[in-house]
Amino acid sequence: MKKQTVIVTGASSGIGKEVARHFLKNGDNVVINSLTAGKLEEVYHELGAGENLAMVAGNVKYKSTGEKILATAMEKFGSADVLVNNAGIYETKPFLEVDEAYLDKFLDTNLKGTFFTTQAVIPQMLRQHHGIIINIGTPLVNHALGGAPSTAPLASKGAIHALTLQLAAEFGKDNIRVNTIAPGVIRTPMHGDNAGQSAGLHLLNRIGEVEDIAEMVYTVAKSNFITGAIIDVDGGMAAGHHLK
Repeated sequence: MKKQTVIVTGASSGIGKEVARHFLKNGDNVVINSLTAGKLEEVYHELGAGENLAMVAGNVKYKSTGEKILATAMEKFGSADVLVNNAGIYETKPFLEVDEAYLDKFLDTNLKGTFFTTQAVIPQMLRQHHGIIINIGTPLVNHALGGAPSTAPLASKGAIHALTLQLAAEFGKDNIRVNTIAPGVIRTPMHGDNAGQSAGLHLLNRIGEVEDIAEMVYTVAKSNFITGAIIDVDGGMAAGHHLK
């Protein structure tokens, strides 16, 4: 397969770190990003600090961060083939307790991070006449849980799903493919030590592992004929629940 330059946001832990590891393992160039410079540097060294790896710290809600990431990719590797908009946060809070500052937290990281990083990178993809954008969504956009009130993060993730379809339509003629991968509950630091308690949300009656998501991200990145798709990698969560 053709060697690609892959940008991964939110790469200092969880899914993002494993996505970066997976592409590196398969011979691609990778630029990792995270808000926290110290943690990002730790991961940079954990992933081998090799010639095919670069890092850029910064908040993705600012387009300037995306522009800096792109400049690094171009300077070091000469292209920007895949953008994985992984940076994201999730919490639960009852709707009536959500204030503007709390809502903005999710809109900034999840929606604006995806929107403006993509806006920074697509001009280079247009120059190349190819590119792949992979966003990270959630099956909960279409599968509400009464016991897990999360209107703020889900509003931002729902916007990402809508953005995916519109970008796929707008840039398909330019050979730029845009998709969303929607993970179920995955064993990551964000879910803490109690992630296993959510196994019953999936028909497989287990939670997912970061490798499950990284493998699908890699598959979509190497495909030439997938665009405008919302791909559930969720152990069957979107289809139903496993009841004991």
